[in-house]
Amino acid sequence: MKPDARSDEFRLGRHPRLDAPPGPVVLLILDGIGVGPGDEWDAVATAPTPVLDRLRREALYRTLRAHGTAVGLPSDADMGNSEVGHNALGAGRVYDQGAKLVDRALETGAIWSGPWAELVAWVREHGGTLHLIGLLSDGNVHSHERHLHALVRRAARDERLPRIRVHVLLDGRDVSETSALIYVDRLEALLAELRDETGCDCRIASGGGRMVTTMDRYEADWSVVERGWKAHVLGEGRPFRSAREAIETYRTEQPGLSDQFLPPFVIVDEHGAPVGPIEDGDGVVFFNFRGDRAIEISRAFTEGPEFTAFDRGRVPQVYYAGMMLYDGDLQLPEHYLVPPPQIERTMGEYLARNRVPQFACSETQKFGHVTYFWNGNRSGKFDERTEEYVEIPSDRVPFEQRPWMKSAECADAAIAAIRGGQFRFIRINFAAGDMVGHTGRLDAARVAVAAVDLSVGRVLPEVLAARGTLVVTADHGNSDDMAQRDAEGRPRRDEHGEVRVRTSHTLNPVPFWILDGTGRRLALRRDLPDAGLANVAATLLQLLGYEPPADYEPGLLED
Repeated sequence: MKPDARSDEFRLGRHPRLDAPPGPVVLLILDGIGVGPGDEWDAVATAPTPVLDRLRREALYRTLRAHGTAVGLPSDADMGNSEVGHNALGAGRVYDQGAKLVDRALETGAIWSGPWAELVAWVREHGGTLHLIGLLSDGNVHSHERHLHALVRRAARDERLPRIRVHVLLDGRDVSETSALIYVDRLEALLAELRDETGCDCRIASGGGRMVTTMDRYEADWSVVERGWKAHVLGEGRPFRSAREAIETYRTEQPGLSDQFLPPFVIVDEHGAPVGPIEDGDGVVFFNFRGDRAIEISRAFTEGPEFTAFDRGRVPQVYYAGMMLYDGDLQLPEHYLVPPPQIERTMGEYLARNRVPQFACSETQKFGHVTYFWNGNRSGKFDERTEEYVEIPSDRVPFEQRPWMKSAECADAAIAAIRGGQFRFIRINFAAGDMVGHTGRLDAARVAVAAVDLSVGRVLPEVLAARGTLVVTADHGNSDDMAQRDAEGRPRRDEHGEVRVRTSHTLNPVPFWILDGTGRRLALRRDLPDAGLANVAATLLQLLGYEPPADYEPGLLED
C-alpha cells in the first residue's frame, strides 16, 4: 500500500460532535512522572511544579492505569515500562507483551521448536558451547530469571548439551539496587544442581552492571557494548574466580555503588584462563525479551565488515538468537525464540494514511519510544511526506549530574513545531522524570521534575495561542516514589535506619490532563474507572475531530 492510500481499512470518519481544532493537538508524555503517595519520598509531589498545579486547577483531569494487565503484562504485580507504555499509547489497544508472550511459549512448549531446535543442532554439530547472555533479575521489564532458568534446565536436562556458559548483567534498576547476589546465588545453586544431575559443565562466565556493560540503547554510548563484547566474547577483563567474588570486591572498593554500575568482570579458572569466551561453533542466546537494550549487542554479533561501532577484534562464527525479535523493520536478529506481538493499525499509521501531518521528538534516551514503540515496534515512518521525527542527542554523563537533561531542548522543538503551523498532531517525550528517577537520587529527581514542569509551562501558552489542545500524561511512574515500601506503604529501612532507595518504576497510576484552547465543550466520561494508556489514542483522535476505529479502546471524552 502506498503511504497516501486511503483504503476503507484506514479511512477515518469525522467525529459527529467535535470539529478539528484550528491548532494542533499536542501530547506531552512526562516519562516516569506518576501519581505517588505524596510524602517526602515522592519527588513529583515535593518538587516545585506550578504548571502541573495549574493543570490540576484548570484542565480536565483523571488518572490512568499504566502497569500490569492494562499494558499487556502478565499480572497487576508487574510494573509498567516505557516500551509497553508507548505501545499502548500508540496502538489504542492492549497487546500481550514480552514477558507474557515468553511465559506462554514456555507453558505450551512452543519455544522449543524452530530457532531453539536449530540452535541446539548447531551446537551439537560444531561441538560448541551454549552461551546465555542477559539481565539477571526478576524485574520482568527486560527479562526474568525464570526464563533463564528454564533455558538452562532444558539445555542441560533435555538436550544434554555438554557445556553452558551464562553471562550475567546485573540489574539494580528494576529491582533493589544492591540485590544482585540474590539472583546470582539462585543461579549458582541451579547450575550446581545440574552439574551433579547431568554432568553438564555449566557455570557463569562473565558479567557486569547493565548501565556500563552490554545494554546500551539508541546508540547513546557504544563503549557500553564494547565492554560487554570484551568480557563475554573475548574473555578480556578483570579476573575473578566467581561472580560473587567480583560483586563483593567491587562493593568493598566502591561502597554504595548500585548493581547497575558495577564494572565488567570475567570468571577465570585456577590457571587464570577465562572459563567462557565465545568461540567459533558456539550458540548464543540473548535472553532479554525487551528490544531497546538488546539491539546493539545483537548487531555486534550478526553484522559483518559493515559494523564500525567499535573494533570487535575476533568475531566468532556462532548461531545467534534473541529471546524475541528486537527490531521488526531491520528483522533483527534473524533468529528469535518467541515471536513478538503483531501490532498493526496504530494511531500513527491511521494519521499517515489520512495524510495528517505529525511531529515526534525526544532526546536520545526516549527517542525510540515516541517513534519505534509508538508505531507498534516499527522503526521507519509511514509517510516521509507527512511525518517529521527529531532526535535531540542526550548528554553522556550520569543523569543525576544533569538532571534537567534535554527538557529545554525538547520544549524548543515543540514550540517550533507549533509555530510552524504545518503539524496537526505533535508528540513529545520528556525523559528526565524516568532516567533520573532510576538513579535513586531524590534531590536530583526533584530537579528533573521541576525542569519538566518548566518545559511544560513553556509549551502550554503556545498551544493555547495557536488555538490547539494540550494533552499531558505519562507512560508509567518512577520519580513519584523513590523509597522501597512495606505492605503498609511505609518506607523500608536498612540496618542503619536509612531509607532503602527505590530505583525501579512504580505501580502508581499516571496523570491525564486535557486543556483545550479552542472553546469546544469537552467533558470526561465517568463510566471508565479502569481506563489505561490504551484509551489515549482514541481520545487523541476525538480531539483531532475523528471518530476512532471501532476496535480501539474507547475514548475518554463524553460524546
